[in-house]
Amino acid sequence: MVERDAQRQLAELLEVQLQGGSDAGGVGKYLLHRAKPHLPPWLGWAATGLTGVLGNWQWGESAAAGVGLTLASVALTGATWWAGKGTSQQRRLHAAVTVAAGSAWVTAACLAGPTAGPIDDLYLMGGPAVALSWNVRLVLRHNPDTAGGSSDGGLLEKVGLARAQIGAAKVEPNRVTAPLALQPGEQTNDDVTKALVRIASALDLPTSAVRYTPDAGSARRGDLVIVPEDMLAEVVEWEGPSNLGGSIADPLVIGRYDDGAPLVMWLPGDPDTGRNSTHGLIAGGTGSGKGDAALNLLSEILSRRDVIVWFSDPKAFQDFAPLRAGLDWAAEGGMQTEVMVAAVEAVIPARTRWLGAHGYRQWIPAAAEIQNDPERTCRTDGTACGCPGMPFLVTWFEEAANTLRNLGDDAFTGIAQEARSAGISLIVSLQRPSYDQMSTSTRASLPSVIALGCDPRDEGFALPEAVIDAGAHPGAWGNRRPGYCYVVSPGIDEDRYPSPGRTRRFTIRAVPDMERLAAWAQHNGANADPVTAGAVSGVAGRAYTGRPTDDTDADPRPVALRAVVEEDDMGHGGLLVDPEDVGIDPEEELPDAEEGDDAPIFGQDTGRKPSPEEARRLFADALAEFEGEGRMVVGPKDFMDWCDRNNLSRPWVSARLKEAAMEGRLEATNTTGRWRIVPALTAA
Repeated sequence: MVERDAQRQLAELLEVQLQGGSDAGGVGKYLLHRAKPHLPPWLGWAATGLTGVLGNWQWGESAAAGVGLTLASVALTGATWWAGKGTSQQRRLHAAVTVAAGSAWVTAACLAGPTAGPIDDLYLMGGPAVALSWNVRLVLRHNPDTAGGSSDGGLLEKVGLARAQIGAAKVEPNRVTAPLALQPGEQTNDDVTKALVRIASALDLPTSAVRYTPDAGSARRGDLVIVPEDMLAEVVEWEGPSNLGGSIADPLVIGRYDDGAPLVMWLPGDPDTGRNSTHGLIAGGTGSGKGDAALNLLSEILSRRDVIVWFSDPKAFQDFAPLRAGLDWAAEGGMQTEVMVAAVEAVIPARTRWLGAHGYRQWIPAAAEIQNDPERTCRTDGTACGCPGMPFLVTWFEEAANTLRNLGDDAFTGIAQEARSAGISLIVSLQRPSYDQMSTSTRASLPSVIALGCDPRDEGFALPEAVIDAGAHPGAWGNRRPGYCYVVSPGIDEDRYPSPGRTRRFTIRAVPDMERLAAWAQHNGANADPVTAGAVSGVAGRAYTGRPTDDTDADPRPVALRAVVEEDDMGHGGLLVDPEDVGIDPEEELPDAEEGDDAPIFGQDTGRKPSPEEARRLFADALAEFEGEGRMVVGPKDFMDWCDRNNLSRPWVSARLKEAAMEGRLEATNTTGRWRIVPALTAA
């Protein structure tokens, strides 16, 4: 604003100088106005001559005056050079030469006389030349064609970017974008990045209000963006999804930017625009609003017609319970999440095979529809195959630090590197995405990020270095501004990356709307296609039930929700016995004594040793029991209670696990000592 006012005032002044009346008086005024800016150099020339005459009259015969005048001439020239250090090099040199020439002439005129030798000729020829040089400089400086293009009111000089040029600014509501050209060979874009804090200080704005976007094709050009008013200070509550029934390929609105523009991101790719499919990271410290950011994104996803969501939350869906009914698969951490990770790994090749067979290089909304297009057929005769569509799949791991501790820091590496081509988006949410939490390969495969307030030392883990250099600093917020965030994702203009946004707030008033959204997703959202369902069932068995849609069921909620009630305590209508004792008949007689029951307890393997036939039967029954319960990842510790019930030793179980792995009934996982049960129908 200050710059525009200064430019306007300068243009008005120049216009006044060029205007004059049409009469004789007007002509005189016009000439006077035109002459005024050029008079000071000529007045200085006249004053120099007068000083020489008076000085000669006063000190013409004084040797001491000669010494004093010489020293004064040198001192005045040096002072001029020192005072001009804040100006351009050319102006500084011009002023110093002018003062040196004038003071030298005055000294000579005072001592020898103004008319002695060539002194008068130098005055009459050199003086006008110097005065004219300043007139020419003034004319060039006040060229009306360039007066408004680079004025900055001294701002850039104050912040150490003197002689940088600001071009014509683009003014938008609460946003000013000005192109900046730096001095060639002396300044680079890095100098602007380092000066952003000083620019914010000079404008009396917060640090996050000033950003710089370098030109990718130049080391000295870019756009300086200034947002004078923080429009994020007002809390905006969530009032429902932005596009109920739309496609997951449409933008997901999760909040707003500081200039009022909608804060959006995309998950699937778009071959028409060249946008790639993406995985996402939600990172933020305690109290930063990470839960609200996740709810904004999840509610947008569940409101779309062609997507299913697999969701893992070790916190037992503390924040996401109202939306749980709309999920296709919900896991509460631990073994359930292990199974989900293994299932995602298994469905990737199945989905890519189906997409490739139907001519899709990546997932697009048409892949979710019935394949009635002859160009999208898996048949060799070229006729439409009519295969059921394949919805987009979002696999979400909330509080992923817990999962990474249990499965290893590279648990998601394979998924992150391979899933995008299969129409799968991985969302990982955790507080601190540092190298000691997840592998660098996994972090590099998560190109999208919602970075909320964090510790200043963690900024580099959440955001790319280039975005931080451009002015993004989530560490400045910490937990003092919940919901404030930066979003980096394909499809968003790169100059928006360092622009802060804020997600909408979820309060207790939003719960009824969230439950209605979950009910809508349960009855109107997509269901897993046969390819995906078959692949996941081959790994998870009964642990994966899909999202139920049968309204005739006495309890229409998902099976996962009904299971929570069954595991509750007496105060909430739960069972009165431990789940593992449900099948025990209290009236049944105890079994007869068997061989090994009287073996010493100490120093010996506990339990009896069954015959080989009985051992295979017992172990097969154990695996079937675990599979029926949906416990598809097991290890020796899972058999401890089972050994006690069947009076068998731990070493015997370890040996049976190895045999089952060799027979194909078990498969090794990424975790040492943990095995995944291969469902009986697909066992080798």
